[in-house]
Amino acid sequence: MDGGALLKVPDRDLSSARMKVVRAAWAAKYYRKFERTSVLQIAEAVAKAGYEKAAHYAEWAVRETGYGVVEHKTLKNQLSTHDLLDFYRDLDLVTPRVDQERKIIELPAPAGVVFALAPVTNPVATVYYKTMLAILSRNAIVLSPHPFAKECSADAARHLAAAAEAAGAPSGLIQCVEEPSVALVEDIMASDKINVIMATGGNAMVRAAYSSGNPALGVGAGNAVAYVDPSADVDAVARSLVESKSFDNSILCTNESICLTLEQNRDNMIRALRTAGAHICNPEETDKLRNYLWTDGRFNLAAIGKSATWIAKEAGLRTNDAARVLVPVVERPGQDDVLFREKLCPVLSLTAAVDFDQAVTFAAQAAKRGAGHSAAFHGDDTHRLVLYSSAVPVNRVVVNAPCSQGAAGFATHLPPSFMIGTGYAGRSSIGENVGPQHLVHWTKIAFGRDVPADLSDLDFDSLAERPAVAQPTPTPSPQTARAEFTKDDLRAMILEELRSLKGASE
Repeated sequence: MDGGALLKVPDRDLSSARMKVVRAAWAAKYYRKFERTSVLQIAEAVAKAGYEKAAHYAEWAVRETGYGVVEHKTLKNQLSTHDLLDFYRDLDLVTPRVDQERKIIELPAPAGVVFALAPVTNPVATVYYKTMLAILSRNAIVLSPHPFAKECSADAARHLAAAAEAAGAPSGLIQCVEEPSVALVEDIMASDKINVIMATGGNAMVRAAYSSGNPALGVGAGNAVAYVDPSADVDAVARSLVESKSFDNSILCTNESICLTLEQNRDNMIRALRTAGAHICNPEETDKLRNYLWTDGRFNLAAIGKSATWIAKEAGLRTNDAARVLVPVVERPGQDDVLFREKLCPVLSLTAAVDFDQAVTFAAQAAKRGAGHSAAFHGDDTHRLVLYSSAVPVNRVVVNAPCSQGAAGFATHLPPSFMIGTGYAGRSSIGENVGPQHLVHWTKIAFGRDVPADLSDLDFDSLAERPAVAQPTPTPSPQTARAEFTKDDLRAMILEELRSLKGASE
């Protein structure tokens, strides 16, 4: 008998991930009944735990991925804890709402199980951020890190999970896939136990999320154009641009890709950028940088998240060791130059239009490569600001502030976010900075307009629970497991286990 033909070796990583989803479904069912005080108590504990190890995980992320700056990643991790919680503290997604005048009752309905992808560029800040959103909206979350950042992401998730459970959260509320792969992620995204997908990453994975059959919140690539009007203080603008473009080595998709000004302002802008710490490339250096960053139309991935001096050395440029940003100068704006594409590294292309109309036309075309994402405007001419903002196909325009931090809500009053919705222009289901409110729907009880309704004495106490201690979620029963695996899968798992116990090799 040929046993090899019958034995189906199970995928242990996939089996483990599926069981995490089953466990999360149990946790979500239990957690959705927690009252608001308990939810905030858990959120406080998670924020505290994340903040305390922000620097630890920042160093780990840079060491594991090779991307970014430890100090800047520390700040991003910190901003995804207490600051994020404080922003949403007064947003009540737990208590039923009653509109006496319109005779409508709204009951919060959490999504259930959130499957959240974390990109290699922000592997820990995204884990922090998405976990906080899930907690505040009373959802369970299963995180899937990028394979190149799986160690730091998984450890951060375990750290937050331990803090949450110590504060009263059900076991299994926060979990992380430890051995991610494309096939595994696609399988889990299609699971009928996943209620919503938070997709942050490459376009292919975001498209896969939308094609999974489950609801998905996806975001797209950026290509922010920063227009500098002659009415702007060029020295202040230059400092803002250098600060933004060098922040975490420009790993955020909200960073400026192009600095666009008018010809009458070009020399002033060059002088100010040089003073602010940028290296202005001459024509030969611009050609070298272009050739290094793009080969056969493809961006050189080795440059992502690296410092300006590192990139300069690799490209054959001689720069000052203090250079924070490289500025290739392209004389005329046009769509055929690759330097006008997104660059997740501290390289900021500078160009100048003959007049404002040409500037707006170019910005609108260039922004289509990051449609729906972000742009920036520097200057005091509000008439031009409105014209520019209405013409550029983006969902947020940052004014007189660093775009990297501003569009993400850390230098403006926009919601703090590591998911920048790109809306219809960017082929996304959401055009806002994603928050916990996007993970809750509301069941609306509506009385007839002419029907009497007394809503003054409603009792919602039976809808909520306040556990005194952490409650472990039930272990999935064999019946539950059977729903996830076929009989052949189970037989193969049993056979494999028996073989390992016997030490058999045949």
